Amino acid sequence: MPVIARSEGTAALLRRVPAFSTLADEDLGKVADVAVPRRFSAGEVVFREGDESNTCYVVRSGKARAIRAHTDGRTITLANFGPGDIFGELAMFDNERRSATVETLEVTEVIAILGGDMRRLMREHPEIAVKLIAALAQRLRNTNERLARQSFQTVQSRVAAVLAQLVEAARTDGAPAGDVLITSTQADLAQMAGSSRESASRFLAVLERAGIITQGRGKLVVHDADALSRYVY
Repeated sequence: MPVIARSEGTAALLRRVPAFSTLADEDLGKVADVAVPRRFSAGEVVFREGDESNTCYVVRSGKARAIRAHTDGRTITLANFGPGDIFGELAMFDNERRSATVETLEVTEVIAILGGDMRRLMREHPEIAVKLIAALAQRLRNTNERLARQSFQTVQSRVAAVLAQLVEAARTDGAPAGDVLITSTQADLAQMAGSSRESASRFLAVLERAGIITQGRGKLVVHDADALSRYVY
């Protein structure tokens, strides 16, 4: 792909990221100029918790997730990323170690931006720094709200809420209004809900008997997304 066309495509992708969305075209082009395309296979680790932090990423296509591991071997999903989402953005501000592991859920294409390049741009264009801080603050608020809900919700409520969020995300990506395919395993759903796989599996069986979902190998179909709200409280 010609360099100019690639840069224009990168600028269009960056425009979808809240941290960059209000930048002038000229400033957006400066960010696009230092971005490098990368591709990861399904199940590949982009970086691990404790790794050096020197690059942030914006998803062009595919899906990834951030996870944290407990010393007893359990893991919890902190966030999911799809097209237009940014992760690893703390690398723009410092060189501290990674606070979580990010792995892909499918073949994923991203653009990578070195932290040093972004810090230089932020010095030259302070409005970029302001927007990035606002985006980080919003993500922190979302995480705090999710953790607060999980502290008071039952396993059923948490799993139902995760399914409802995945349905909403799928429809945002163009899924039809009827049945919605969710390509997540029971283990994935349990991690996102902060529960054990066994507890999540028992509740999914309840939903299946009620005709709300149909389960398959590594996926499920939600037939009645509205019914999930009955279990969220």
